[in-house]
Amino acid sequence: MVEERALARFNVRLTPRGGRDAIGVVAGDTVRVRVAAAPVGGAANEALIRLLAKRLRVGRRSVRIARGATTTHKQVEVDGVTTADALRRLIGPVAGEHPPR
Repeated sequence: MVEERALARFNVRLTPRGGRDAIGVVAGDTVRVRVAAAPVGGAANEALIRLLAKRLRVGRRSVRIARGATTTHKQVEVDGVTTADALRRLIGPVAGEHPPR
């Protein structure tokens, strides 16, 4: 018997050098995210992974960029959570975090 593990897969539109790390609008299966880090040496991707892991309440190793590591349009995979649950968690506000303008 093979046990299936939850795997979320969704698209991200990343804005590096966005002033502060924040999750924006979730439209369909695309999430708009901005990070303060510049897109140099993978810093913006690392900031994206840290932010998503924190908001989804999973470990950083559970979040990975499946496609688009060098572009602003990415496909992200997250182990241990379903796509619907991940998007639901990303929609809600977090204390102390302001939505992007």
